[in-house]
Order: sequence, then structure tokens, then C-alpha cells
Amino acid sequence: MATNVPLKNFRNVGIIAHIDAGKTTTTEGILYRTGINHKIGEVKGDGDGATTDWMAQEKERGITITSAAVTCFWKGHKINIIDTPGHIDFTAEVERSLRVLDGAVTVFDGKMGVEAQSETVWRQANKYGVPRLCFINKINQTGGDFYKSLESIHTRLSKQAFPIHLPIGFEKDVCGVVDLVEMKAYTYKDYTDHELIEGEIPADMLEKAQNARSLLVENAVEADDDLMMKFLDEGEESITKDELKMALRKRVLAGDFFLVTGGDGRGVIVEKLLDIMTDYLPSPLDVDEIWGKNPKTGDEVGRKPDNKEPMAALAFKIAADPFVGKLIFVRVYSGVLKAGSYVLNTTTGEKERIGRIVRMHADKREDIDSVGAGDIAAVVGLKNTYTGNTLADAAHPIALESIEFPDPPVSIAVEPKTKADQEKMGIALQRLAEEDPTFRIHTDEDTGQTIMSGMGELHLEILIDRMKREFNVEANVGEPQVAYRETIKGTAEVQGKHAKQSGGRGQYGDVWVRFEPNETGKGFEFIDEIKGGVVPQEYRPAVQKGIVETLNGGVIAGYPVVDVKATLYDGSYHDVDSSELAFSLAGSLAARAGIKQANPVLLEPVMHVEVTTPEEFMGDIIGDLNSRRGRIEAMEDLMGGAKLIKAIVPLANMFGYTSDIRSMSQGRAASTMELAHYEEVPPNVAQEIIEKRSK
Repeated sequence: MATNVPLKNFRNVGIIAHIDAGKTTTTEGILYRTGINHKIGEVKGDGDGATTDWMAQEKERGITITSAAVTCFWKGHKINIIDTPGHIDFTAEVERSLRVLDGAVTVFDGKMGVEAQSETVWRQANKYGVPRLCFINKINQTGGDFYKSLESIHTRLSKQAFPIHLPIGFEKDVCGVVDLVEMKAYTYKDYTDHELIEGEIPADMLEKAQNARSLLVENAVEADDDLMMKFLDEGEESITKDELKMALRKRVLAGDFFLVTGGDGRGVIVEKLLDIMTDYLPSPLDVDEIWGKNPKTGDEVGRKPDNKEPMAALAFKIAADPFVGKLIFVRVYSGVLKAGSYVLNTTTGEKERIGRIVRMHADKREDIDSVGAGDIAAVVGLKNTYTGNTLADAAHPIALESIEFPDPPVSIAVEPKTKADQEKMGIALQRLAEEDPTFRIHTDEDTGQTIMSGMGELHLEILIDRMKREFNVEANVGEPQVAYRETIKGTAEVQGKHAKQSGGRGQYGDVWVRFEPNETGKGFEFIDEIKGGVVPQEYRPAVQKGIVETLNGGVIAGYPVVDVKATLYDGSYHDVDSSELAFSLAGSLAARAGIKQANPVLLEPVMHVEVTTPEEFMGDIIGDLNSRRGRIEAMEDLMGGAKLIKAIVPLANMFGYTSDIRSMSQGRAASTMELAHYEEVPPNVAQEIIEKRSK
């Protein structure tokens, strides 16, 4: 394997796509062509399974659940690849991978073009400013069409997408590509071929290739003023191959220009994809220096991708490894992370010792002594480091921006089947929650039940399955429940007074608090407006604590109260009888009374639902969505005569939808859904929910 690769030849690349577009197969093709694997693993069927789909559930279902990291080498370049999941329930895996990657390859199913989740991952890549290439996969299959897929990229994602290769042949006769930079044809007999044969462009494709190249050159030269002038003065022929490559790279790195290629992800054509990954995607040196805050002073500090800089790394993923325990995946942004050294976790303020450092090849490991700037590896031995934490040189601390994750909207109650399972279940849930930031656990105070919350039914199903297989915990599982929230629409000023006299020292706390709505998504805000010492400084945090505890437990139906501003503006105290406990109880009484008086309402998670269906089932599907309190937002035509329906539907009405839609459409329609936002529950529905909870 190549060692001592210069940093300019590093590529940290994510493979992102809609479920079933062929990300994992393409990754397998890359590993095979770069000599890491000796054969191509199959994603579906009873083969050995794909390298990056190494969990039992991934092999069975033929889907990717966790993002897997693999390293390979191509023509003097080192490529760290992360194969991410396509299913919307595991969208956090995509989010945290994109946060630490420099470039991405978006894979599209050539039979389907742009699909619902293609749009989601594209938006996520835009959010993190990740430059990307487009690979239209499966164009060699019946219904596969490079040009129609390209058209769908133009209509749904970006007009700034240009082929750098054109396929030779159609459907099963696809046998290579025309390279528009080299203006050569590269062909093969079938996907098992070991090499591409360079030759002249087929005569019947020459005009098409020349037109596509002209378009490519015309858009590439916009990257450079001098080149643009040369192009305008002397024409397309004056632009050399090297100048064209330089201009294309500059445009791709800007993040709003996308090169498109296509083929069979298992085939030798993947070598052309590897070439454009190394030619046009950024190295860590192409990425701006990263900025963070000095946790001691609060000042902004920057770090360049250089081994001589102080060490700074971001933990972006945690995985439980059956052989070595907890693995923390880190991206090193500056300096060198060494095995055996001590580092500061600037998020928690604790020092941690780096045990071993391993280079991951999906579920296989290779020990290394250190990992330098711009590289990705996994660390063993960190006890209190979690997703989004920064590890830094203690003498030069920096806290990098963490990774934000949405609150999970679906919950289920879970209980151990036997006494023996009880203790094991607590450990299992804690481990799984450490790995997955969108999985939360809490105990329902009214029922004493353990409640698991996740991004969707599949997400929770997989977690229950993992609990059984990896931790041998048998559990009884309840029906999925909606994670409702409460908020207020009005304002109330209330007194919370706790005064108790029962012989000896009493308890006294008295506060006046104003409750009012906060901006959506802002959460809870506590404002201290006390003038003078009517409530002494040392008791004010206790008032806040009492309010927060009450809001977390809900007021109208036991669901957490969100987006509320509480202003403490008056009160009184007693020299002897006042205490933190008394003021905490006073805050709690104020919160209970204030929320009830401020026009409280129930909020429900509303999902953005996309359904792809043949036209003949469209009427039934729209009728069904309407019956679920859905609002149809848009309808579009897709490739192959299919229709796309976009709707907003309350989560409460969407449980079991995947199987319902199958039976409605003879198995031919498919859907995806993701959390759109929370909105007020209609009064008649809210009443039912409140009555159900009070029982």
C-alpha cells in the first residue's frame, strides 16, 4: 500500500444518494479496482455481502445503516471513502459524514434519475458547502437512461451540471464512455473486464461529443478571466487540455458546478470515476482553514491543514467494535494525533488519553502510530468523547463547531422480558445512544416505562434488533408513539409562592414570572430582570431550575413545553427561611400556573412525504393522503411515466404507511418521509390526545 502520500493527493470523499441507487455497489467497485478487494461483494443475496455493509442487519436488508469508512489508493492518491446510508431514517449518518468530508460523489439510479432522498442529500451537501461529482449508475440496465437522468438533475437539483463523459451504447449495449477532456473513447466488453481500451470516438457520436465538449469548455473558462479572454479571442481550440482541467477543477471546488459521468458501478468504468475524483475533488489543502473558538477566552481561532500547526480534530462518529470496544472516528484538521498521547476534549473540558489509532477498512483494522492533518482514522481508548466533540492540543485549545441533530419524532415503550434482561437492557440502550445522536432514551415518570425515541419506525426497529443480537437483550416493544410538544400562544404574569411553617425552620420562596412565546425553534429562554435584591442572586438559578423541570414534564398533557420565554421580574425572600429548594419549588409553581394561563396548545411533528407512483394509482394515493390529514403541495412527472406527489402529513397518521402504500399500488409505489416541522394540533384531535394521556 502507498505510504507517505503528500497532503495535496489526499481525498476525503463521501458517497451519497437515495436508497438503492447503488452507492454501496459503487464503493465495492472502487475497492475492487483499487486492489483493496479481490472480488466485488454483492449487496443483496446470500454472497459475502458488501465490504462497507458489515452489520448483520445491513447484509440481510441490503441497505446501508451506518456510514462505513474505507481507505484505498489510486495513481499516487490516497482516498478515504465514507459510504453513507440512503434511507431517510439514517439521515444523521449522512449529516455527520458531510461535516468532515471535503468532497462527495452523488450516485443516481439511471432508471429513476433524481429521487426524493437524492434531493435531501444534495441539500445537506449544499449546507456544508461540499463540492461534488455526479455518477449516474445502472445505465446498462433496462430503463437506464443517462440523458433523461441528466435532465432530472437539471430540473430538480442544478442547471450547472455538465457531462465530462458521454456513454457509448444504450441500456444493455453500454460498453464505455467518450472522455470529453481527452476526446478519446474508452471501451470494455463487459463489466468483468480488467482494463479500458483507449480508442477513437465512434463516428456516429463525434458530433454529439464535440457539442458536449464545447458546452463544457464554454462553462469551464468562466473560472478564470485570462482564460475567458483567450477563449473569446482565439476560440475553443486555443484552450489546452491542462488549462481545461485546471478551469474545471476551479469550478468544481467552488461548490456550484458539477461534473457528470455514468456507467455500471460494478464495472471497469469505475476507473474513470476514480480519475475524476482525484483530478477534480478537493484535497484538504483546497479547503479553507477551519475556525473555532478558544474555550478559555471565547476568541475566534483558525487552524490550517498543516502537520506543524497545533493538533485539532473532530469526533464525528462512534461505533461499538466487538473486538476493541468503542471506536471514535476522527477527522484531523491540523497537527498530528499520536497514539499514547494526551489530548484535551474542549467540549467537556476533560483530558483523554489516545490508546490506539487504527485505519479502518469497514470492519477490519490496521494499527497506525499517528494520523496527520487532513486525514481520517479511528481512535480506541477514549472514555468520554462523543459525536461532535473537539479534541485539541491542551496548550492550544480550540472548540470547533459541533454537529446539530434534529429531535427524534417517533417513540416506543420498551421493557425487558426477564429480570436477567433488565440490567443488560440499560447497558445496551446507553451504548446505542452513545453511537447514535438521533436516538434518545428517557423514563416516563407517570408509567415508569423506558421510552426510546428515533427518526422513524425503521430506525427503532433496527435498534431493537441490534439490542437483541449484539447485547442478547430480549424486549417487549409497544406501539410507535408520536413525540408531541406543548407551547403557549399568549402571555401570563403569575406569582409562584412556596411558604411552609412546620415548627423549627420554615421554607419561603416567592417569585413573579412573566411567560410569553419565544421564536419557533429557539427553545426555552430565561431572563433575569430583578432590580435590587428582592430575590437574592444565589437563588435565581434555583428559580430557573424549577421552571425548566416543570416545562420538561409538560403542563397540559405531559409533553415537553418548548419555545417559551420566562422573565423573572419580582419576588420576596425571608432572611432565615429562604433556600434554594424553596425558590426552586416557587419557580415550579409559577411555571405550572403561567403555562395554563398563557393559552397552551399541543404541537405535533408534521412530515414532508414524497410518493413515487405509476399514474394509475395516483388517484387512490392522493385520496388516502387526504384522509390522513395530509396537504398535497406539488405533483411532478418523473422518468418512465411515473408521478411524484409531495405532501405534508402529520406523523400520527403515517405509521405503517410503507406497507399500506404497497398494497394500494400492487407493490409499485414507494415513499420517503422526513420531519418538516412542528405545528399546532387541531382542537378536536388535541382533546382526544389529552384525554388519552390523562387516563
